[in-house]
Parts: sequence; C-alpha cells; structure tokens
Amino acid sequence: MRQFTHIFLLGLGLISWGWPAQAQEASIEEKVQALLSEMTVKEKAGQMAQFSIDVISKGVPYNLAEPHALVDKKLQKVIGELGTGSLLNVGGHAYSREHWYEIHQAIDAVVQKTRLKIPVLYGIDAIHGANYTLDATLLPQQLALAATWDPEMARLAGKITAYETRASGIPWNFSPVLDVMRQPLWSRVFETFGEDVYLAKQMGVAMVQGYEGDDISDPYRVASCMKHFLGYSMPFAGKDRSPAHMGMIELREYFLPTFQAAVDAGAKTIMINSAEIDGIPVHANPDILTGVLREELGFKGVAVSDWEDIILLVSRHRVAENHKEAIKMAVNAGVDMSMVPLDLRFVQFLTELIEEGEIPMSRIDEAVGRILTLKMELGLFENIVYDFEEYPEFASESHAQAAYEAALASMTLLKNEKNTLPLAKSSKVLLTGPGAHSLVSLNGPWSRTWQGTDPSYDTEGKLTTYQAIQQKIGAENVSYVEGAKWNEAVDIKAAVKAARKVDYVIVCLAEMPATEKPGDIPDLNWPAAQQELLEAMIATKKPVILVLNEARPRIIHPYIPQVKGILQAYQPGHEGGRAIASVLFGDYNPEGKLPYTYHSSANSLIPYDRKTTSDIYIDFSYNGFRPSYPFGFGLSYTTFAYSNLKLDKEELWGNEPMTITVDVKNTGKRAGKEVVQLYVRDHVASVTPSDRRLRGFDKISLEPGEKKTVSFTLYPEELAFIGRDETWTTESGTFTVFIGDKKASFEYKK
Repeated sequence: MRQFTHIFLLGLGLISWGWPAQAQEASIEEKVQALLSEMTVKEKAGQMAQFSIDVISKGVPYNLAEPHALVDKKLQKVIGELGTGSLLNVGGHAYSREHWYEIHQAIDAVVQKTRLKIPVLYGIDAIHGANYTLDATLLPQQLALAATWDPEMARLAGKITAYETRASGIPWNFSPVLDVMRQPLWSRVFETFGEDVYLAKQMGVAMVQGYEGDDISDPYRVASCMKHFLGYSMPFAGKDRSPAHMGMIELREYFLPTFQAAVDAGAKTIMINSAEIDGIPVHANPDILTGVLREELGFKGVAVSDWEDIILLVSRHRVAENHKEAIKMAVNAGVDMSMVPLDLRFVQFLTELIEEGEIPMSRIDEAVGRILTLKMELGLFENIVYDFEEYPEFASESHAQAAYEAALASMTLLKNEKNTLPLAKSSKVLLTGPGAHSLVSLNGPWSRTWQGTDPSYDTEGKLTTYQAIQQKIGAENVSYVEGAKWNEAVDIKAAVKAARKVDYVIVCLAEMPATEKPGDIPDLNWPAAQQELLEAMIATKKPVILVLNEARPRIIHPYIPQVKGILQAYQPGHEGGRAIASVLFGDYNPEGKLPYTYHSSANSLIPYDRKTTSDIYIDFSYNGFRPSYPFGFGLSYTTFAYSNLKLDKEELWGNEPMTITVDVKNTGKRAGKEVVQLYVRDHVASVTPSDRRLRGFDKISLEPGEKKTVSFTLYPEELAFIGRDETWTTESGTFTVFIGDKKASFEYKK
C-alpha cells in the first residue's frame, strides 16, 4: 500500500497529478511546462531553495532539542509560506525509520495545504549505506570499495544504499564522490575512488547505476548526486574548501572524465565544488557551470550548491558584497538549487532579483523546470513514501552479508614477511591500538553522525576487530590493551607487559573519523601517541602485525622493515572487524589492491601517473619516485605468474581497436583472485606524457595451478590526452603496454 498520494488540478483540469486519462499521455516535459505556467515568481523562487531540517525543528540550528521534534509554526513558515522546494540533512544524529516517516508526514501535511501542492524533495548524505538511519547497513567507504577493483561490488553497494535510503522515505542521495584523489592530505580522500581517473570512472558509473537503476521512480532506487564539480579534490594546501591552482589541461584530463562518464550514465543531479580554482569560486563561475557542465558534458539535471556556499561568496571568498548579490552571481552562473541551508531570506532575495530583472525569467524557468522534472521522475507527485512492509530487506542478513563480502574484497595485504600470515588459530595474540576495539574506527565519518565519532549510536551486534578475533580463535587466545587513543597514549606500559604473554602482537592504528574541515591535518605522519605505541610493541621483539584503519595513506615507511605483516583495512564499515579477522587467520585470501600510491614521506606526494621530471633524484638518476607501495599493489596468500603477453598487431591505425592478451597462472597452493591491470605509456607527445596510465583491469579467480588467458580491447581514443588546444587528441607514435611484469610495444598511426 502506497502513502501520501497527491491529487490536484491545474487550470481547467487538463493536467492533474492524479492524471485523468487524457492527461496521462502528456510527457513529463509537458507537465512541467504546464505547472511552470501556473506558478508565481515567489513559488518559483521557493522551489530553488533547499533548507536544513534545523529550520523546521525544535531548538536552534546545530543545537536541536532532544528528542528531535518538528515545530508546526516553523513548518508553516518554511513550507507553507516560502514554498520550499527541498529539505536535507539530519538534526545531529541518525533517526529511526519510524521517525523519518513522521517527518515526511508532517512536511506533506503542510504541502497539501499549499496552492499547487508541489512535493518537497528530501536529500541526505547516504555515502556508505543509509548512514543517517538507525540500524541501516553500513558498507565500506568509497575508498575501500575502490580497493576491491570490482565495479559490480560498487553497483551492489549503491543498490543496497538506495534501497535502505528509500526505505527511510528519502529519494535523493548526495553521492557518489567523483573527485579524483590527487592530494593525499585532503580530508575527504576516503570518500573518493582513489587517485586514478580510469578506476574512478568505472567504479563511479557502477555506483550511479546501483543508485538509480533504470527508473528512479522505482521505490527501491534514488536519484544520485555527483560531487563535487569540479576540481574540489586538489586543494593546493591540502585543506578542505581551500583554493586549487591548476591549468585547464590538468583540470580536463584528471578531474572532468569521471563526471562526463557519470553524466553519460544518466546521473540525475550534481553538487558544486565549494572551493575556488585560480581565484574564481566555482559557484560563481559560468564557464564551468554552464560552459563545461551544460554545453560540453550535456548535463540536463539539477545542479545544487554545497552547504552555505552561495552566502560564502560574501563572507569567505569576498567576491560579492552581500547575500543578494551572491545569489545573483550563483544562479546566473548555473546553480539551480541553493543548499542555503539556514537563512530564510534566500527566497525573498531571489524573488526580488527576479522581479528586478537581475536574473532572467528564462534562467529561473530553466532551473525550476529541472527541479520539477526531477520530482516527477522520482514519482513524488504520486507517492512521497511507501509502506514499511515494502522494505523487508532493510538491515537484513543478506545486506549484512553483502557488506561483509565487500569488506573482505577490500582488504589489501601490503607486507607478509616469510609468510607470517595467515596466523594459526591456535596462536595467542594481543590486540592494541585505537582501532582494535572500536566500531567508529571501522565505520569512519558519516556514520550515524556527521563526523562518526559517537559510539553511542553503534549498531548492536556488530563486532570490533578485537571481538571478531575472539569469535574467530576463542576468547582465551586473545587479550586486549588499548595502548593509545587517536591522539593520546594511555597505557602503553600495560600493552608491553601483555605482549610478553602472547605469540603475536596485532597493532591496530586508526585515524580519528573526520571529514570536511574537522578532518584537516598538518601532515600525513601518524599522531605521536600511536607511533609511540607501535615502537613500544616492536621493541618487545614479538612479531608485530600492523592493521591500518585510515582515511588516507598515513606514513608508515619507517616501520615497514620492523613489522612482519601489514594489512590495509581502510574504513570497511559494519562488517570490517569480521573481514579483518577472516583475512588475518586465513579464512579468506586477501585480494584488495591499492587505489592510490602509498607514499613513503609526508612531503613526497607524487601519484603513479607522474611526469618523468618527478623521477629525477638528487644524484640526477631517474630513481626519485620511491613510494612505500605503488598504486595497484596488493599481496595474496598465493602467487601469480604472467606470461605470453601478445598484441594482435604491431601497428594500430586510425580508429581500429587492438586486442591484448596475457596468460595468468596461480602458482601457489590456494585459490585466489588477481586484478590484472593494463597500463600504457605514451613515449612522446606534444604535452608531457605520464609515465604510464591505467587503461583497463579485470579481476579473475584462479584455483591452484590454474591458468587463464585475459583479454583487453584497446581503442585509440583510450590513448588520448588533453592537448595544447585544451581538447582531447591522439597523436601518432610509440606506445608500450605493461601487464604485470610483462611489456610490449606498438606504433599508432593516425
């Protein structure tokens, strides 16, 4: 049974949202135009406003009353009087599904008293599951998903997230992040699909498809929101929302393709970069928001600002004198909806700008038309929410199993000296470090609260790493001493004493969950307290296994020679503790591969697809690129051998494709999965070429002794780069293909 059905008439009744027979044949475009013709200037301005739930709740913004409750008077003001088009966010912490339904019912009750009864579009940041709904499944963060190198895993994660988000009555998800991680200091690295353009494109498109499916009116799908357009992930200083400095070639080559791919895949909405590029705030840059996004990429959906970013054109960027001027700049540049999110004067200011002719009505109708189109495509004019009974899989065992499998696939083994791992289940082990007995370390930010640091919202029954290892090998074989918190040593002496009684010490370093500005850090070195703990454990002379729960690659280079094993666990979500235990004790063979370069020092932040000049060392040799671990690296409990690399032609002409094959054999004693990675080097180009670029990958499963032939098809367009004229070009020349430890060259001739 579906709820909150809208039925009302426009004009003489030709068109209605209950749709009489003759009107049912009208297209969405015709319905939108009919509705636009009925709307006043103020009603249109209201549709372009998105306010936080704070403005309709009891209490004051950022300090709402508990338990959360809506205020009728505020609802009447924001929905009834201002005609707000969209609401977002959560008031400090996750709500139950029941409370989410109460919120939607209260909002819709006011909508039904308005003249046109246009439904409110609710949006949320459900970035790794429906993280703002109590008990919902928390999946691995995007960076961990990228480590699976499995687009189908990303598609399934998107599908589960969409299901549980829509089960909360919310049809719009501000995800995925399509920013390519090129600055490891940036606080939102964990929200990306890593540093490579090709990998991020494949994973990003798959997640969009998981969210949206074939039809976003499906009660199990949501509208996705690509973010943050454009160049957000390359802040020069590594600080969130701070300036980027880059040329158009770099912007187009590394930051545009992920968005182009998602637009081509049908992504419905997009969020704008909060920062600035070369001194121009993106929210006020029509060259990017209209010229690139609309005219080049062909995007037809809704462009929404990020939090407060229009008013910040006044207070931070200082390119507008007042709020009203900032609105004019942003809307004329191409922003359709303002995530205001707290200043109710937005509707008044925008109405005045329209009436004064400062913003053309054609631009307003364009923006409002896109918003109404999205609402119709989502089916909101027919159904705001659906009955609880229509979501039997919410927080189900099947969703938990999928989260567990995704966490398993993300686990990336970086070191395994003398096959120390997997550990025997009869081993006695000590767990220590801030990540050892902490769900918040496994989940990361956007987990029940914005920063994800409040354990009071942990889901009952989910296991920390310590608890999962107890379950795996028996509580009698496992001891735990915290040793250190994120930034504070607590009982390192006790950890040293406990280490004397065990066979192995598992040190779980963990980054304090944080995102956006609270996640800014001064450098990539681990906090002193955690380094002190690790050094003390190494000094015991017991074999140390290092487990990393981190949002970005924090420096471990000095400790690599001193530990026996290193497992990169990222922020793997609710089932991460189980996944870590399964890998450490051999029930699962690790298959994850790094989605970024793991740097060896805090000030040598060079990506794998570097230019040759980055390789020059102090002795003028070409040995300057010395990461701890390269992009795409990851060990297994078995071994793989590559052979018989073949290109089906030595010369590639025009637009014809090339077939590349390679044999991969499992040369170890247990079954395993290998990510076969295809890289290509352009030897000479009119714009300095990268050392190599990822151009394809395929994950395969192999039994011991089994061999498979893996095939790739390479098209000339995949050899293209942004030329001096700032357009894609492919030039004749020599190219080398790399797969595993094999390589072969060919000539391309236009």
